[in-house]
Amino acid sequence: MKMNYVVLGSNDLEASIRFYNSLFEDTGFEQLFSNERMTFWRYKEFTFSVAEPFDGEEATNGNGTMIGFNAEAKKEVVRLYDKAVELGGTCAGKPAQRGLKFAAYVRDLDGNKICFFE
Repeated sequence: MKMNYVVLGSNDLEASIRFYNSLFEDTGFEQLFSNERMTFWRYKEFTFSVAEPFDGEEATNGNGTMIGFNAEAKKEVVRLYDKAVELGGTCAGKPAQRGLKFAAYVRDLDGNKICFFE
């Protein structure tokens, strides 16, 4: 079994779409589908999505929840981290060697924690 998709909640879908469209430039992710309440991007066999919550309640980030993207190179980890911060994301851990992995952490516009690692 392997991971197939991830969905993150958003309180401002248009802003999230702009954030991830810009962040995913030059990564291989392509926007696959979008409607009034969710948007999907796909890379190979993995799908990533942002959505307004189905229950109509406010989207919240999970304490301890994090999504990891394998950037495959230190240079790409730094580039994605810098781009996310430039797009309005916030630093949650600058690029650095952490144990066996080189990684950086950001929070997107809704506070969802994202890790880029090599």
